[in-house]
Amino acid sequence: MPKGPEKDGKNKALHTKLLNRKKEKIQEEKRERAIRLKAIVTKMNQQKNNNNSSPE
Repeated sequence: MPKGPEKDGKNKALHTKLLNRKKEKIQEEKRERAIRLKAIVTKMNQQKNNNNSSPE
């Protein structure tokens, strides 16, 4: 008993590849953003520590 037309496996494979690339790109952007944020926070903490110790 036929269940309908055969599915387009090639198109599905390409679409999956595209979605995986998109997910990977988003994850990489999140990692880069977290690294930048950590750098900014450490820099600000150092400045705060320098400002607190200088006037004394």
